[in-house]
Amino acid sequence: MFVVGNLIGAFAGVLNIVIYIYMWVVIISALITWVNPDPYNPIVRFLYSVTDPVFSRVRSLVGRVIPLHTIGIDFSPLIVVLVLVFLQQFLVTTLYEIAATFR
Repeated sequence: MFVVGNLIGAFAGVLNIVIYIYMWVVIISALITWVNPDPYNPIVRFLYSVTDPVFSRVRSLVGRVIPLHTIGIDFSPLIVVLVLVFLQQFLVTTLYEIAATFR
């Protein structure tokens, strides 16, 4: 059964890295909106293509509950980062604990 524990532990490690990298992509994407980036820059296009689907979904979900469009501040990157931190703290830690029980 230690093989299953190692497999779950490896999956938890990879998931932890993916969440960490995506969290930085979200932060960089939010910071880049403060300046006037070139929309044809490949890095800017990549950041927008990776984060805009998530941001738009969060905007629509939060917009149904709280009308934040009247404020003029986009809280979707903050909400996405908070969800990612929650997933990192809860899901990854739980997977590590499950992996430890199989060893």
